[in-house]
Amino acid sequence: MKLKKCYGEQLVLKELRKCYNYFIKEANLNEKSQGYGLVRDKTKLSDHVASIASVGYGLAALITGVEHKWISFKKAYERANKTLDTVINNVEGKNGFYYHFINIETGKREWNCEISIIDTAIFIYGAITAGEYFGKEVKEKAEILYKRINWQWYRDDETNYFYMGYTPEKGFWQRWDMYAEQLMLYILGVSSPTYAIDKSMYYQFKREKGDYKDIKDIIYTYCGTLFTYQFSHAWIDFRNKVDELGTDWFENSIKATKANRQYCIDNKKKFKTFGENSWGLTPCLGPTGYVVGLGAKPCNANLDMENDGTITPCGAIGSIVFTPKESIKAMEYYYNNFPKLWGKYGFKDGYNLEKTPWYANEYIGIDKGIELLMIENYLNGTIWKYSKKNKYIQNGIEKLGIVDKKFEKVTI
Repeated sequence: MKLKKCYGEQLVLKELRKCYNYFIKEANLNEKSQGYGLVRDKTKLSDHVASIASVGYGLAALITGVEHKWISFKKAYERANKTLDTVINNVEGKNGFYYHFINIETGKREWNCEISIIDTAIFIYGAITAGEYFGKEVKEKAEILYKRINWQWYRDDETNYFYMGYTPEKGFWQRWDMYAEQLMLYILGVSSPTYAIDKSMYYQFKREKGDYKDIKDIIYTYCGTLFTYQFSHAWIDFRNKVDELGTDWFENSIKATKANRQYCIDNKKKFKTFGENSWGLTPCLGPTGYVVGLGAKPCNANLDMENDGTITPCGAIGSIVFTPKESIKAMEYYYNNFPKLWGKYGFKDGYNLEKTPWYANEYIGIDKGIELLMIENYLNGTIWKYSKKNKYIQNGIEKLGIVDKKFEKVTI
């Protein structure tokens, strides 16, 4: 297959539409089904398995679709409204949190998976944002779902950290003890009218700093994996804001993204896939299956044990609001040089040029989702605009002491 060369905003819009198509076409639209509106976790091997996070991204996709006139407001409203009915009535969970993976026909637990706080949060942000955009019943139902969440239940009293996972079989495990993708949790948790947490949880987790070459003072995550610097920013506009410790999370993500790219440049002799336009180390499908620990310095992980030369397009694309020039150049490089990396939903999940070149044949919902939200925010700020309208998000940001930066006036 030979693709016609494509560049710049034309390619960005092309990928946005393909991401949107994933959430439109990989959803259950059988109105007689208990799983109406649920969205597949990924294509190919999990046709019957949805993920609660994909449902959240799917709700944001409906907003994007209306804005670009790919779907009517009425049709999108009806779909969002019925999707929330499904979650309210049929999706399995506990204390307002939902299982990570659910059956696309029934909403019931799959694979003995965990009840996930972070994947529930992605869904809730999608619901709340859709509520602000569509209004009426969608907004009412999103608030019902938000008020159900018992944030205190998922909190470890001894450490004042959120747990990372829970199953009925073994209870809770691990804790969000350092910075990662969990910023979104504190904003909704502290603002809850039913089960609010104290703002101290936000200021309790460790903010370890490291440098990568001349990029200084990055508050880094354990594996240095890029999605951790992206996920909360897909919903919350942290631009030009600081908290009570003076932390600018948007600037931090810019630095972490640049470090991730530079790390790939510095290791291009070690891995054929790496380079100035092929970067963005973050979990994705690789030649041996799904790889969780792909990342860059600074971090605590042994990257020699984690990285295998696999790159996913969603790494660079999901950082387009932080590094627009570099992210678009990466998109152009992928599209114009690797036709096997492109398919019906745009860029596939990963590729690896070590030994025999390998290209993923699948798409993963959360990876297409982070691309969709970040591209739409880069182009129009749509998701940021409507999430910002929600009173609970406004209140949560205020309670955490996250405020606009004060810029000094320069006298000439």
